[in-house]
Formats: sequence, structure tokens, C-alpha cells
Amino acid sequence: MTNFMSRNDLLLLVGFTAVVLTMPIWLTPFGAGYPDLLQRFMIFGIFAVGFNILFGLTGYLSFGHAAFFGVGSYAAVWSFKLLTLDAIPAMIFAVLISGLFALIIGFLSLRRSGIYFSILTLAFAQMSYNLAYSVLTPITNGETGLQLTLSDPRVLDAAIGQSFVGQPVPTLLGQQLGGYAGFYFCAGFLILSFFFAQRVAGSPFGMMLKSIKSNQTRMQFTGFNTRPYALSAFVISGMYAGLAGALLAVTDPLAGAERMQWTASGEVVLMTILGGVGTLVGPVIGAWIIKYFENILSALNDNILTQFWSFLPEGFAEIVVKVTSKFVGDGWHLTLGLVFVIIVIFLPGGIMEGVRRIAAVARRSGPPGAKSHQHQPAE
Repeated sequence: MTNFMSRNDLLLLVGFTAVVLTMPIWLTPFGAGYPDLLQRFMIFGIFAVGFNILFGLTGYLSFGHAAFFGVGSYAAVWSFKLLTLDAIPAMIFAVLISGLFALIIGFLSLRRSGIYFSILTLAFAQMSYNLAYSVLTPITNGETGLQLTLSDPRVLDAAIGQSFVGQPVPTLLGQQLGGYAGFYFCAGFLILSFFFAQRVAGSPFGMMLKSIKSNQTRMQFTGFNTRPYALSAFVISGMYAGLAGALLAVTDPLAGAERMQWTASGEVVLMTILGGVGTLVGPVIGAWIIKYFENILSALNDNILTQFWSFLPEGFAEIVVKVTSKFVGDGWHLTLGLVFVIIVIFLPGGIMEGVRRIAAVARRSGPPGAKSHQHQPAE
């Protein structure tokens, strides 16, 4: 083990990086190798990793994290409108604003714990949504959403004499962030976010967060003040959400109040539980699965199903098409619900629990010599 990170952590990071960077290759056979969907895999992976720091490590279930996601989007778009179309200042601005907003919400919400904390965060998120939708329309543009226009001042771009023709789009050092360039830009941030979460989980600070989740009452009885640690986790998690929101604004330069709805907060909770609460890779996998279902299964229709089941006898194929059509298209949530129910019943620890079980079975069915040696009675 090195002073920087353990061998297992380093192997996990290298493996995760390899999987992420090669996604355009190995996801193509599954119909998910196109840039727009890959970008969403990266963005919501960051969102889930950050949420897991609060929920998985610290044990605080927030139903309002979409508020920070939306704030990050608004902050990034305002940076594009007022300062420059370059993405880096927008990312920094969004993370800082989201962190400040999370500090305020966390300071108030963490006065309670358990279900009361969850309800408080939900209330703040709904308040934020309503403010963005109807009250703060000069800032958020209400129902229409905040968009980029040619008439935006962009003082930094104007100072260097940079002009634009057509619809303004975010850039990185003058290069447009569209297609696979946008994917690799988001992928870099996902890898950095994963690395930071890995370091947090293995640090003394992370050990304190896990202790809070394990038995916060006992720690308080010993005179230990847990609130600064919980508040720090809340702010870090909110900054992750703001980063994800900013990246969504980079790939799709529009900020709308719908990104702050309670359904978006519930979605990241579902991602984390589906993949495995408290694990590093699990929430990312959960985010990828949900976004895959949302974008692939929802695009299937009766014509595609008819072609897929064409090898069956004609009458039987029609029945199969009618049945399966209820689980795709507009009914893709039904498939997601069934998958979630199966995971919760048979793998309460999420998909990563299934991975651990498979690994345990593989170890038990190792070389016969090692197995017999393992079961030798102690002398």
C-alpha cells in the first residue's frame, strides 16, 4: 500500500477509467453508443456519485437534490450569457453557487434527522422549483427556460473581440463541445469526480461520515459534534449536483425549472439504491441503467417489436407484441419498476451485492487444492 492510495483503489480507478473511456465502443451493440446518451450517462453518473456521499456514506436521505442540479444549470447558462461561452468558467461558477446554496439549505435541514430531514429537503426543493417557475422569472425565464441568444453581452468574449454567427454554443478553448468531444469532456469530469469520492471514502473524514451513518447518537453522547461533518458532506454532495447540472447546460445550453422537480430528486435516489448504496461504482451503474431504459426502451414502438418478434408464428407474434408493448415506449417505467422490485427483493444491496455474490462463488469454486486447504480443521 502506498501513501497515496491502496493497490485495490488504484486498480478500481484504472478499471473504471478504462470502462468509461471505451463506452462508445462496447455500448454500440446495445444501441447506446451515440454521443447524446453517452453524455447523459456521464452527467447523471456524477449526480449519483455526489448523492452517494450524503446518502451512502453519511446516511442522510435527501429528497431535494434536484434543487442543486437546477441551480448549477442556471448558473452555467448565466455564465455563458454574461461572461463567456467557454465551459470552464461556467463549471467553476456553477459549483460555487451550488455549494453556497447547499450550505444554506443544509444548515437549516440538518437541524433534523431521519424522515424529518428528508421532508425538509423535499420542501426546499419544491420551493426552489416554484421560485424558478413563477416568482424569479426575470432570472430563470420561467416556463420557457433560460436560453442563449446572440444579444447576450458576454463581456469576456467581447473584450477579446470574439464574435459569433448563428446559435451560440458552449466551447472549450474555442472548440465546440458537441458529439464525442462533449462526451469525453463529461467523461473527464466523471473520472475526476469518482476519484475524489474514492479519496473521500477512504480518508479520516470519510471514516467519520461512516461513523455518523452507523450510530450518530452514540457519537453525540460521547460529546462529538457531528453536524460540521454532516454539513460538509451535504455541501460536497450539492456541489456534485451543481457540477452535473452545469455539464447538462454545456451539452444542452438550456436551463429550465423542470430540472428542479421532485421527480428528478427521486430519480437520483433510485439510481443509488438500484446500483448499491454506499458503494463507489454502484450509483454510477444505477444511473446508466435508468438512463438506458429512459432513452432506449422509451423509443421502442409496435413496428420495431413486430420486426423483432418476426421469427415467431404470425398469430403468436401478435400476442407477444401486444404484451411486450406494455413494457416499452410510454410504458418503460413499468419495466424499470419491475427491475427495481426484483433488485430490492433478491439483492437488497443493489447490483453491487450481486457482483459480490458472484465473486464469492468464484472464490469458493477455485482450485481444488486451495479449497481443501481452506476446509482443513484447525490443529
